[in-house]
Amino acid sequence: MKALLYERSLARIASSRVAGAVSPGAGSRFGALRLVDTDEPGLPGPGWQRVRPLLSGICGSDLATVDGHASRWFEPIVSFPFTPGHEIVGVTDDERRVVIEPVLGCAARSIVPPCGPCASGDVGRCERIAFGHLAPGLQTGYCTDTGGGWGAALVAHASQLHEVPAALSDEAAVMVEPTACAVHAALAAGDLSGATVAVLGAGTLGLCTVAALRHLSLPGTIIIGAKYGEQRALARDLGATVVAEPGEVRRAVRRSTRSLVVAGRLTGGADVVIDCVGTADSLTEALAIVRPRGRIVLVGMPGEVRVDLTPLWQREIQLSGAYAYGNEPAVGRRTFDVAMELVHDAGLHRLVSACYALDHYVDAIEHAASAGRRGGVKIVFDQRRALRRNRPQGAATATG
Repeated sequence: MKALLYERSLARIASSRVAGAVSPGAGSRFGALRLVDTDEPGLPGPGWQRVRPLLSGICGSDLATVDGHASRWFEPIVSFPFTPGHEIVGVTDDERRVVIEPVLGCAARSIVPPCGPCASGDVGRCERIAFGHLAPGLQTGYCTDTGGGWGAALVAHASQLHEVPAALSDEAAVMVEPTACAVHAALAAGDLSGATVAVLGAGTLGLCTVAALRHLSLPGTIIIGAKYGEQRALARDLGATVVAEPGEVRRAVRRSTRSLVVAGRLTGGADVVIDCVGTADSLTEALAIVRPRGRIVLVGMPGEVRVDLTPLWQREIQLSGAYAYGNEPAVGRRTFDVAMELVHDAGLHRLVSACYALDHYVDAIEHAASAGRRGGVKIVFDQRRALRRNRPQGAATATG
C-alpha cells in the first residue's frame, strides 16, 4: 500500500527545520517524510479492525512535525517510523464508516486493570501510552504499530471507533476530531455565562472553538483575532461577537471590558483567553489581555517557548492546558459525541477547503501551512478514488 512515512533521521529533521523556517511546510520537500510502498499494518490482537481512510486532515501538530519543530517532549511517547494522520474518517472491513478517536489508551494497549483516567473514560490523560503490547505512541498517527491516516490502511481498536451517521458527509466527519479538541477546550474553561472570552488564532482550531463556545457555553462576548478575510467571515458566521485584526485584539478587549491600560497592558481584561496558536507571542498576548484571576486555556501545541510569567504570578492568573478528549463532566457525555453533533449543527464541513491525493503530499502540506493566506482553513488528503479503484467488484464504499 502507499503511505507517507516519517522516519527518525537527525540529518533529515535538521534539513526540514531549516526549510520550514524559510517557508512553512517546506520541510516536506527535504525532511524525514516520504511516500513509500509498504505492507499494511497487522492486527495487534482481538478487538482490532483495519480501517481504510477516506479523508484525513492535516493538523497544526502534523505541520510542526514535518517542519522539524515538534517538542522533544514527545520522543519517549512516539515510535518510529510512523505514518502521520489522526484526523480520520474511514471505512472498516465490515463496511462501517467511522471516525477514529486517536488516543491509544489502556483498552487499545490491552492493559488490565486500566489506569485511573482510562477507568473513568478520561482517555486523553492515559498514563500508559508508552506501555502494553503496542509500541509507544500517544495517538494513532504517532505509533509505528498502528499506521495513520496518511496511508491507504491503518488499524484501530474498537474503543477508538465512532460510527458516522448518514447525515454527516465525509467532509463533516473529518472535522469531528479537531472539533472534539475545541469542545474540550470550551468546556475546560468553566462556567462562561455572560463572560468575555478572547480567542487567539482563527485557523481550524480557533474557528471550531468559536463554534463550541457559542453552542455550548454561551459567553456574553466572544472576541477573536483573524488575519484573513475568509477567516473573519467564518468567525462571524460561527458566532464571534467581535472580529478584529490580530494586532487589534488588545484594543477590542479593552473596549469590551472598559479596562484601563498601563504600558500597553490591560489592568482588567477578558475573563478567559483561549490560545489556539501556542507560540511565545500568543501566550504573551494572552497574559496581557486576561483579567486578574482570569484564566488562559492553552489549546495550540506550544513546544519550547520563552515567556515572562511575572503577570501570571502578580495577577494570579490560571494557566491550563486542554489536550484531546474523553468524558466531559460539564455535560455528562463523551467529547466525540458532542463534537459529532456540533459539526452537524454548526455546518463545520465548510471548513474543509481543499483535497489532495497522497501523491501530491508536498503541495498539500505547503497549502496547509499557508491555508489562511490562500483563503482556506482545513486541507485534507482524499483517498476515496483510490479506495474505490482497489476494492473488490461489488463491494460498496460508504461516503456519506
